[in-house]
Amino acid sequence: MAKTWLIGVDEVGRGPLAGPVVVGAVAVPIGFDWSLLPGVADSKTLSALKREMISKRVEEVSLSEELYCAVSFVSARVIDKSGISQAIKVAIKRSLGRIMSETKCGAETMMIKLDGGLYAPQEFKDQETIKGGDGSEKVIGLASVVAKVRRDRYMVNVAKSFPAYNFATHKGYGTPDHCRAIRLYGLSSLHRATFCRKLL
Repeated sequence: MAKTWLIGVDEVGRGPLAGPVVVGAVAVPIGFDWSLLPGVADSKTLSALKREMISKRVEEVSLSEELYCAVSFVSARVIDKSGISQAIKVAIKRSLGRIMSETKCGAETMMIKLDGGLYAPQEFKDQETIKGGDGSEKVIGLASVVAKVRRDRYMVNVAKSFPAYNFATHKGYGTPDHCRAIRLYGLSSLHRATFCRKLL
């Protein structure tokens, strides 16, 4: 009998002026022992240190093949071309495709829980969108943590190539310092031009 997987899906980076939008998907078997991952919650409520600690523990638990993660990035260029909603749909499809590949299971063996206004492709019949799900469902909260850690790491790394914007500090969000830098230096290739119109 095929194992049934519980999948959590969440996105991070919907609102920043720069950088990718990122979707995390996490798969655990029904009845997963959440005591293996203490402290899992909505990534927005956790410190950066706590998120990193959980992410490291995820890597350890993943070795048991009782937990799988997939994280998909969609660039600022695609966001400008297709819109943020379409970019998120693309990332959800990619992440779920990777989960299917990793677990070697089909959509019929997956129960998917998504945060907020997110929806999986129609082939995933057993799906539920939950308002505030990143706070109420551990599997969604874990997806948000994994996605947030990966996006933050990316922004810290790419900041070295764009020193004028200080991406490592604000991660692309529209802080006063970031907005001042945009007015002073214009847009980089990492910026979402459609999000920055009022600043130029």
